[in-house]
Amino acid sequence: MDEHRYRWGGLAWLLTLQFFVVEAIAALQYGSYSYSVDVISDLGTATSPAAGLMNASFIAQGVLIAAGALLLGPGLAGLGGRLARVLLVASGAGVLAVGLFPSDGNATAHQVGATVHFVAGAVGLIALAYAARPRSEGLGTTLAVLGLIGVVGTVFFGSAVFLSLGEGGMERVAGYVQPIGLAIAGVALWRQKDDWLALTKADGTPTRRQLREDARLARAQQAVERDAALEAAASRRDQQPVPSRATDDADAEADDDFDPEDPWAPRRRKD
Repeated sequence: MDEHRYRWGGLAWLLTLQFFVVEAIAALQYGSYSYSVDVISDLGTATSPAAGLMNASFIAQGVLIAAGALLLGPGLAGLGGRLARVLLVASGAGVLAVGLFPSDGNATAHQVGATVHFVAGAVGLIALAYAARPRSEGLGTTLAVLGLIGVVGTVFFGSAVFLSLGEGGMERVAGYVQPIGLAIAGVALWRQKDDWLALTKADGTPTRRQLREDARLARAQQAVERDAALEAAASRRDQQPVPSRATDDADAEADDDFDPEDPWAPRRRKD
């Protein structure tokens, strides 16, 4: 995949963190806003002094999520990569609808958009985890855990099970994992692009670092082949026939009957 796609796709997902900054500004201007009691959508209603800023953040969030998925999607192989691209684009469209249709305006469109954003975003992180696991086990595990937290938070929030977190707190469990996970994935994929570039020169020839890496891999392959050869030799040795006990007993009896002073005694067999 072209290096520019890694750069811009990773940057798009990293910029999804803008949501937290704008949310904090809008909450401060709101006055008596509570992260535990009040839902996120309240910051985009007419009662919020920063409604325009918050809704613009929702719209930007949708564009950034979808853009990152489209740019980085071709670099994520397998079924997980294809599913992640579709789900994250859907999630971006959902939060875009949240910004275009505030909850005190078109409530139905707002609710549908929020639901799609939460569900597709959480499941999309899990799909992204499977797509990223071949590149990095740690990245895949982190995204899978965040995705599972998002799924559980979405189910609890939709079922009005808020525990001690409150309605706003449980909604944030469902929604916060996505920008966090995407920012981590964007930076990781961006850095992997830089690692690949560090292994090649401008003309495409390998650098000294790449040559050392190739030599290390060659030594490792030789060690594997040597171990396989030793195991094969040991297996052949174990499969050689073992002299039977009857043969050993017959040889022993022949040795017992041998008498060097008896000319009629059977002669000892020479090995």
